Amino acid sequence: MATTKDYIEYVCEQISGIGDIRYKKMFGEYMVYVNNKPVITVCDNISYIKKLDNLSELMKDASKGFPYDGAKEHYILDIDNKELSKLVVKEVEKVTKVPKKRTK
Repeated sequence: MATTKDYIEYVCEQISGIGDIRYKKMFGEYMVYVNNKPVITVCDNISYIKKLDNLSELMKDASKGFPYDGAKEHYILDIDNKELSKLVVKEVEKVTKVPKKRTK
């Protein structure tokens, strides 16, 4: 089941106000960017966050899963919890770099 347009827009709405938010379709699913940094992978209407050291306390009770075959294990973000989602995304954004432009 692919991610719906309504769900990806809901994800962006839940974290609104923390920076420049956009999403991009990738491989049939989505990546959510904050300030041009990839922070949330959305697959099958589930929001995934990388397992980073600075999130261990915030996400200690979170479920874990794999967004796609071959991926490392990620935290599953409870996107319905708006305050937690914003806190987590802010922490991820702090330590994530803007991807380098690829040359063709």
